[in-house]
Amino acid sequence: MGTGPAPGRERFLAGAAEVGLQVDVVARAAAGSLAEAASLLGISPADIVKSLVVKHKDGTFLFALIPGDRQISWPKLRALVGVNKLSLPPAEVALDATGYERGTITPLGSTHPWPVYADAAITGKRISMGAGAHGYSAFVDADALTAALRAVVADISDPN
Repeated sequence: MGTGPAPGRERFLAGAAEVGLQVDVVARAAAGSLAEAASLLGISPADIVKSLVVKHKDGTFLFALIPGDRQISWPKLRALVGVNKLSLPPAEVALDATGYERGTITPLGSTHPWPVYADAAITGKRISMGAGAHGYSAFVDADALTAALRAVVADISDPN
């Protein structure tokens, strides 16, 4: 293995720079759960944002940014997108759609610029998200992130 950062992390950083977004990437130990990852980072699970790849029936995709302590609300997201069918694709399909493995997925540096939908609960705070490679997390201002990605911000989640 090379001595430089993983290609996914490089793409993430390049994607952030391309949209003028300030991100702080930190190395972290592997975590067995979201709660463990939050503990390792010294934040609450609500401050970790999951970047979910969602597949349309027509074969296109979108990103849904959901707080760690919440789950995607399929009825809310379908209504917002204006479709009657959305699904989470298998891991290999998500990898093909974004260039990132599950657990590292982020809209920043994705190999395809899919639309981004962000849950309103992430706004107004500093959040952590995947940084394109296992063993890394990124910290970013959620409002700057949603603006840079031109995300649709709406209520698209429910409590776990």
